[in-house]
Amino acid sequence: MSLEELRNKIDGTDEQIVRLIAERIRQSQEIGKEKQKQGKPIDDPSREAKVLAHIREIARTLNLEEKEIESIYQQIIKSSKSVQGTVVAFQGEIGAYSEEAAFQHFGNAAHAKPCENFDDVFKIVEQDEVSYGIVPIENSLEGSISRVYDLLLKSSLKVCGELELRIVHCLIANHEANLDTIKKIYSHPQALGQCQTFLRHLNCELIPTYDTAGSVKLIKEKGILDGAAVASARAAEIYGMKILAREIEDNPNNFTRFFILAKNDSPPTGKDKTSIVFSVKHKPGALYGALKEFSDSKINLTKIESRPTRQKAWEYNFYLDFEGHHQDKIVKDTLDRLEKHTLFLKVLGSYPKAM
Repeated sequence: MSLEELRNKIDGTDEQIVRLIAERIRQSQEIGKEKQKQGKPIDDPSREAKVLAHIREIARTLNLEEKEIESIYQQIIKSSKSVQGTVVAFQGEIGAYSEEAAFQHFGNAAHAKPCENFDDVFKIVEQDEVSYGIVPIENSLEGSISRVYDLLLKSSLKVCGELELRIVHCLIANHEANLDTIKKIYSHPQALGQCQTFLRHLNCELIPTYDTAGSVKLIKEKGILDGAAVASARAAEIYGMKILAREIEDNPNNFTRFFILAKNDSPPTGKDKTSIVFSVKHKPGALYGALKEFSDSKINLTKIESRPTRQKAWEYNFYLDFEGHHQDKIVKDTLDRLEKHTLFLKVLGSYPKAM
C-alpha cells in the first residue's frame, strides 16, 4: 500500500473518531437535560472515575499507553460536560474576570451565577445550590487573595481544578466622557493596584469597589460622566460602554490563578498538583523539618504562603502547593510523615495542573 493510500486511511479513521466524539457529546447533552429534570448535579466524580478506569482497562487490552489515552479522554469528558450546562458560582457582576475564567474552564454552555462576595460563593456550593465555585487565589503582580485562603481553611469544599487567566485591563466610561473629563476611577483594589503607572498620570481619585465589572455597571446606572472604571473589554461590551484606553496594566505578565471548588476533588490524571494547609510548633527548625519531608521525597513545591492563625499573635498557618496527587503513594507517604511535624494538617484538594 502506498504512502498516499495509508494517509487516506488515516483521514478516514480521523473522520470516524470526530463523528464518534460528536455523538458522545450529543449523548452527554441528553444526560444533562435528564439530570436537570431530576434536580441532580451535573458533576458526578464517582461516575467520571469509573469511566476513566474503564478507558484505562481498554487501553491495557490494546497495548496502549494508559496515561496518554486517559489524558486524551480527560479532554473529551471536559467537552462533554461543558454542554450539560454546568452551574458555576463566582464573585462579582456579569462581565467579571471570574465569570470569564468560568467560561474558559467549563465552556460557553456553563451557567455562571454571580455572588456579592467570596463567602457566598463557598456557601452556595456547600449547600448544593450549584455544582462548582470559582475563586481567584493569586495574581502574578499583586499577590494572594487573603480572604480566599481563610475560607479554604474552614470550608469543607475541595479544590478540584485550577486555571490561569491573562488579565487585560481597560479604562471604561460612558459614551459622553473622555480622558480629559475623568476625575474618578472606580474598580476592585487589585485592579487599581495593577494599573498604578497609567492611573498615576491621570491624577484622578481612585475609588475601590467590590468588583471590576460592578464598577462599570455602577457608572452606567448612575450616569457618572466624570468617572471611569477599570475592567475587561467584555464588561464594556456587556454594559454598552466606551473604552477610553486598552491594556493599561503595568505589566503584560498579568495573570490571575483561579481555584475551582466542589464537594470532591479530582481523580489522579498523572499531571496533578495538591494544595494543603498546616501549622507547626513555634520552635526553631519546625518549618524546616516539615519542608524537608518533601525534599527527601523529591516532590517539587510550587508555592508556599503563610497566613496568621488568628488564634495567637505571630503564629502562622502555611499553605503549600506541590506536584503530585494525594492518592499517589509517594505523596501519601510524605503526608503521613509530614503529619508528625505538624499541629494540624488539611488537604485542600488535588487537581490537574493548569495547561
